[in-house]
Amino acid sequence: MYFRPIIRLFFSLLLLQWSLTGAAHASSELPRFLDVISVQDIYPGADKIGTADGDPVVAPAFKQGEQIGYVFLTSDYVNTTGYSGKPIHQLVSMDNNGIIQKALLVEHHEPIVLIGIPEKRITAMLKDYEGMDIGRLVAGELDHNVDIVTGATVTVMVMDDNILRSAIKVARNYGLAGLKPEQKKTGPIATVNPDINDIKDWVSLVREGSVRRLKLTLGQINEAYNQEDDFRASDVPEEGTADEVFIELYAAVVSIPSIGRSLLGEGEYKNLIKKLKPGEQAILLAGDGRFSFKGSGYVRGGIFDRFQIIQGDTSIRFHDQYHKRLRSIAAEGAPELKDVDLFRTPANMNFNAAEPWKLELLVGRDVGPTEKLFLTFDLNYKTPQKYLLLTEVESPSATDANVAEPFWKKMWLLKLPEIIILGLGSIVLTLIFFFQDWLVKRPRLTVQVRTGFLIFTLVVIGWYFNAQLSVVNILAMFSALISGFDWEYFLMEPLIFILWGSVAAALLFWGRGPYCGWLCPFGALQELINKVAKLFKVKQIAVPWKIHERIWTFKYLIFLLLFGISLYSLEWAERLAEVEPFKTAIILKFVRDWPYVIFAVVVLLPGIFIERFYCRYLCPLGAALAIPGKMRMFSWLKRYKECGTPCQRCGNECMVQAIHPEGNINVNECLYCLHCQVVYKDDHACPVMIQKRLKKERHSVRSTAVDNAMASKKESAIAVELKKKI
Repeated sequence: MYFRPIIRLFFSLLLLQWSLTGAAHASSELPRFLDVISVQDIYPGADKIGTADGDPVVAPAFKQGEQIGYVFLTSDYVNTTGYSGKPIHQLVSMDNNGIIQKALLVEHHEPIVLIGIPEKRITAMLKDYEGMDIGRLVAGELDHNVDIVTGATVTVMVMDDNILRSAIKVARNYGLAGLKPEQKKTGPIATVNPDINDIKDWVSLVREGSVRRLKLTLGQINEAYNQEDDFRASDVPEEGTADEVFIELYAAVVSIPSIGRSLLGEGEYKNLIKKLKPGEQAILLAGDGRFSFKGSGYVRGGIFDRFQIIQGDTSIRFHDQYHKRLRSIAAEGAPELKDVDLFRTPANMNFNAAEPWKLELLVGRDVGPTEKLFLTFDLNYKTPQKYLLLTEVESPSATDANVAEPFWKKMWLLKLPEIIILGLGSIVLTLIFFFQDWLVKRPRLTVQVRTGFLIFTLVVIGWYFNAQLSVVNILAMFSALISGFDWEYFLMEPLIFILWGSVAAALLFWGRGPYCGWLCPFGALQELINKVAKLFKVKQIAVPWKIHERIWTFKYLIFLLLFGISLYSLEWAERLAEVEPFKTAIILKFVRDWPYVIFAVVVLLPGIFIERFYCRYLCPLGAALAIPGKMRMFSWLKRYKECGTPCQRCGNECMVQAIHPEGNINVNECLYCLHCQVVYKDDHACPVMIQKRLKKERHSVRSTAVDNAMASKKESAIAVELKKKI
């Protein structure tokens, strides 16, 4: 068989990776960077960097055996996601007095730097941090203005914020520069009261402080620039009157029930609650005026570069995956605003809706051909006391920890309706397979059931539930097995978990067919497109068998390539997994950057002429499922000894050419559409069944002739007897 060497290679790679890495897995990448950089490059004056340790991780720096400071990686302390959506890794060294010695950019994926602006312009900016006193910065005695590099605003802002906030956290953790660790509250703490659900109008929300406003006129902006040294707003005039509204910005925490229902409306609020994962909160931002808070970065790459949310030492920037544009504000009396947008705070940011926070708005103005000056303006927010509950802080006990409800349970309760619908769909599909003999005797009903289920899979499971499995799930599973498996991580997505449970059970009974042929939204999309094409009489292409049996191996090679890369770097494997157009076509519904959309369309187009083209030849997920599918325990698809020799009816009509010319079904390729079983039972389609039917009909004809002859003789005898009696 073609795939035995592939299967051996697959498990050999897994065992090799397991043996090389073992069960330990360091979450910090600090040791990796320290291994390739000299001591003097990261800490001038030191002669040794010690072993990285601690939580978060730091590495002590020594001079002649005496510890003189610390080296740390910014991504261990703060969210360093940049313009690219990937972390920006920076090494920072700081002495025992809280003075930064060096800051280095060691790894990034920022496209504007990789393909546009020379990296030396970025790294030159980092020299400004050498000698910075973090203690004075925290005390407000040090005036710090980041030197923005034109064209790389977002990248530089992220780097600056990463360095400062991570340095402050390290200084607090180790008592540098006189800073002390943040004291945990011992008195009452505030939490959001979920039982208040009053619906209020716009004026009431603004009056009570549930909606906060920042209004700036053009005159105020000019005055702020006039306060800057060596710059006057009049030198770079901006058309407009002094009282013209530059920006009128509103902010509110809409994950608080009463505020959310009032501003979003009942329907939109319910949609929000469904999408919010444990630990996430939602903020509504709305604005008007000549300046938009959304910024140009969002258009270019999915990041909002003109504002950030700051709470304590944590700053939050938003990417498009946490954003939703709204048409208007639902509250009665709300003004018509140009921008109305909803943002979800990432769970790992630990944003607390009950604690004060501020929005920092960045305003830039060109001050020269290649220079830009930026100013920040704050919108401070504090949730009204009426929406909060005050509870006493108690030291956690073992009992408290044991009774705390895990996040995954909350997710299952939150998505209970979707879980029920998906569960019912899985039950229906199981019944279809268990009672397939009854179903396939009714060809028209079989087609109707299959088409209806495919529509359910695409529209409900795919486009509505966003429950599309991916080869990334498999790679992440192997990574988890190697680094330390945790059920709670996989239970966080109940629909995906249920689908994988269904796949696992189906592999034992039927192979990969139930998922790939029935439950995969992208597969359903391909097949439905092909059905429409056939309705319009689009000519179908039959791939010659000799070519078909060779090119179906492409998907196995793609999977093994991704799997091999994942052993080295799961991040790179996830990037390359974009060979699956699932995210574009199903999760994002084609609302994505044009290269991804074009790729998805290019993949779908051959499916018009070659049914399930992507499934047959390119899908790495299908290949991954086919490998364990060889272990199935039952053979549910029936065949006659005449199948293949000489009859080729099923093979010619199989939509993915999973039936070999010899007549046997290749379960690795079969999508379990049941068409071959319809033919198997059809005494007007299957030659074997046709012969049986004709034989029965001939036998019936002979029996009828004999019966007629006997009846005729009997009638003649009766007639003779009657004549005698007469």
